[in-house]
Amino acid sequence: MQSPKHNRTNPDLALIDFLESLEVEKNLSRLTIRNYGHYLRRFNEWFKDQGYKDLKELDREILRKYRIFLARYSDEMSRTLSKKTQSYHVIALRSWFKWLTKNDQEVMHPEKIDLPKGESTHMQFVNVEEIERLLSQPELSSKEGLRDKAILELLFSTGLRVSELVGLNRDQIDLGRREFGVIGKGRRPRVVFLSERAATWLQRYLVSREDNWRPIFVRHSGKKPDPLMDGDEMRLTTRSIQRLVDHYARQARLTVKLSPHGIRHSFATDLLINGAGLRDVQEMLGHKNIATTQIYTHVTQPQLKKVYDETHSKM
Repeated sequence: MQSPKHNRTNPDLALIDFLESLEVEKNLSRLTIRNYGHYLRRFNEWFKDQGYKDLKELDREILRKYRIFLARYSDEMSRTLSKKTQSYHVIALRSWFKWLTKNDQEVMHPEKIDLPKGESTHMQFVNVEEIERLLSQPELSSKEGLRDKAILELLFSTGLRVSELVGLNRDQIDLGRREFGVIGKGRRPRVVFLSERAATWLQRYLVSREDNWRPIFVRHSGKKPDPLMDGDEMRLTTRSIQRLVDHYARQARLTVKLSPHGIRHSFATDLLINGAGLRDVQEMLGHKNIATTQIYTHVTQPQLKKVYDETHSKM
């Protein structure tokens, strides 16, 4: 019987091996592995449609054609791929070929797979006055309103990613100490702190619940499971949170189109403006590299200008 190692440059078999390595060796999240699989399956379909059967056949000319394919791609609903999404496809491909090279496969060197030039994106965030207006929008007379208030307060208090927020469980949060641990991007653990206000609203929402379901944030409409079950099917999704934030942002008539990630940006900006150090903000956001956190340093420019005006020689 042929050893699986001999099949590592067959597109389909190599992809299975690579995705398994991401789970076992890299310990990446299921969502990240799913995204890698999505991008690389698209490459495999295109690659095989072009008549190729072995990853050793990929060269710069074939890669150039694939990138043209991505640039011109349009699905059945005429949706195209942004430059950022095209980059994700190529990043996944380069990671795959790094793994193949590391496993002694004679394929195109990953350094020859250049990344597309990304689109410049404007970071959306709002000031404290607008955040306060956003936080005051939910109607507190209903259970859904209390839940939404707790969600908004928690997002701004912690800077959580939306995926981290929806994954929270009751037994995870210590409301007395106002802190809890999360496993963030790249499976990196960190401690998250709650403001007194956020803890108060979260407590009010949980007290209003009559169930013992495990998830902290659940839907309160539609078919309900047995109250004795863990209620995981009632857990809000990331899309639910995104729609919720967008709804209240429009209701508050904010100056920008705000997303949950925009609230995360606002959290980081607020910390820096009030004197937090970049390394501290890095820890609180769960960034692996300080370079990622440095995108927020633009908010300190007014403070730097003030220091300059006050301290530079008046000659």
